[in-house]
Amino acid sequence: MFRGLRKRLGGGRLSRSNVRNRLLRPFERTYERAYERLLRREIDEVPTHVAVIQDGNRRYAREQGAEAPEGHRAGASTTEQVLEWCEELGIEELTLYAFSTENFERPDEELEPLFDLLAEKLREFADAERVHETGVRIHAIGDVDRLPPRVQDAVEYAERRTAGYEEFRLNVALAYGGRNELTRAAREIAAEVDDGTLAPEAVDVAEIERRLYREPVREVDLIVRTGGDERTSNFLPWYANGNEAAVYFCTPYWPAFSKPDFLRGIRTYQARERSWRRNRVERAGTLVRAIAVVELAEARSLVGRLREQLPRREAEEIENALGEDDATDVAD
Repeated sequence: MFRGLRKRLGGGRLSRSNVRNRLLRPFERTYERAYERLLRREIDEVPTHVAVIQDGNRRYAREQGAEAPEGHRAGASTTEQVLEWCEELGIEELTLYAFSTENFERPDEELEPLFDLLAEKLREFADAERVHETGVRIHAIGDVDRLPPRVQDAVEYAERRTAGYEEFRLNVALAYGGRNELTRAAREIAAEVDDGTLAPEAVDVAEIERRLYREPVREVDLIVRTGGDERTSNFLPWYANGNEAAVYFCTPYWPAFSKPDFLRGIRTYQARERSWRRNRVERAGTLVRAIAVVELAEARSLVGRLREQLPRREAEEIENALGEDDATDVAD
């Protein structure tokens, strides 16, 4: 019996992991595909801008008995898959936290292969046919001048090669730190106000954004963090916290991040948006009804003004609710 089982498993030692991998993995893949289809049917609302904290490359490598650079390389493969998923779902912008300012503290034997990989992948993406077919614009955000020349050259190459595209935007956060970004902008503004070249009343949102790392990006709708840690690690605070972005934390390390994991993150965003929409409709409806007690015509005027600020569906729900109140008054 065991001889036959060993033959079915392709020979070798009959370990528990070998049996599990050979016999159960096909069933796991079938389940994953079915679950993916289920999640996809549940999603009809996607974010415009997703930001990802790619955590867990080194831990993944350790668990595989490999060195850290192998984990980073495996993570790069996941990045390519995520780009395809974004295209499939209609997401317009993706920001990847590839290298933080804190990462400079890692040992040279880890940093040098990582810098080589970043330079290699930036050039590879910039030359990929799919990038040019789908109109992907590659853009780096962060203190790029702190990176080695070979990485800076690769950044310049990727940005130049894709500068004419606008269909999809891929932001790569390199030497990035959110607090450093805001601190630098605040210092620049304070210095210009102090020497009289900038009036205090001229300091607005646009003025601050102009001083953030390189070009501004869209406001972030969803932050995804892999690897099990439940923190956003100082990532895009101006664009994420200001927009009260939804956050999805998951346990898989970045190289093991799957499409169902990504779809669960999108579902989290969708659930949050629907909850907010219900709350906005309820608050607006309460306000309209309160005014309607005093003057129905004035309430309808308010609805007209609200229509310009609320999504069409929400405005129609408020008008319908107001119409029901009007009908009730007539019946009474």
